[in-house]
Amino acid sequence: MAGERQARLADRIRVLIAERLEKGLRDPRLGFVTITDVRVTGDLQHASVFYTVLGSDEERASTAQALKAATGMLRSEVGKGLGVRLTPSLEFIPDGIPENAGHIEELLREARERDQAVAGLAAAAQHAGDPDPYVKPRDDED
Repeated sequence: MAGERQARLADRIRVLIAERLEKGLRDPRLGFVTITDVRVTGDLQHASVFYTVLGSDEERASTAQALKAATGMLRSEVGKGLGVRLTPSLEFIPDGIPENAGHIEELLREARERDQAVAGLAAAAQHAGDPDPYVKPRDDED
């Protein structure tokens, strides 16, 4: 029951923050942000908000500063939207998914190249030993 409430609250917080960020903040440091996940603690007092930023490392850093500066305002907006007695504190955490996805893509590309190289070697390979490996009865001509 509590887990279900946590999940509903987390989902609602994700939607409220995403909608607010879509409208924009008055902070030029804010880049193109996507809220990827929200996790709420069991006591419903704290929400970890995971996000990604499209762009360079510099844009990610400036967006992190903008979100940190806007945390209080975003928390009060979330509080109004939730209509709960205690609004959870918000913590913005950069999500490593895009970097991991890029790394996984690179690994998959390498694996495909190696598979092609092995297939090329296999096509030109010959069996070791005789072409017909089965022992045949000898014809004794005594």
